Amino acid sequence: MKYWLMKSEPDVWSIDQQEKAGTKGAPWDGVRNYQAAKNLKNMKKGDKCFFYHSNIGKEIVGIVEVIKEHYLDKTDQSGRFVAVTVKFLKKLKRPVQLEEIKKNKQLSHLSLIRQSRLSVMPIDSKSWKILNNMGKI
Repeated sequence: MKYWLMKSEPDVWSIDQQEKAGTKGAPWDGVRNYQAAKNLKNMKKGDKCFFYHSNIGKEIVGIVEVIKEHYLDKTDQSGRFVAVTVKFLKKLKRPVQLEEIKKNKQLSHLSLIRQSRLSVMPIDSKSWKILNNMGKI
């Protein structure tokens, strides 16, 4: 199993909307960055992902699971980009703010800090554990 972080603007798709989608999950679509799309293609069923509210909040708010591996993104007219389907697992007991993450030297290597515009990125298992602890999970 691998770990990831997926960003969504909460006024477009929020953790609450993801939770309401239930066990059937919802497509994670609309990704148009090639590096982020490559990350979607590398996701496997069962992988866990942090759900990050970008622009508004700038914080990790929950965890979702990949339940369907990559397929053509129906929102992409060019046919070049893919989507995955994810289902809600849980909200963090305490959201983890970007500022907190930046202050933690053990997390300074994360793409979240180094490539701040990337919307889908891998998270190593050590960082996954640190972030879970920060979120009181």
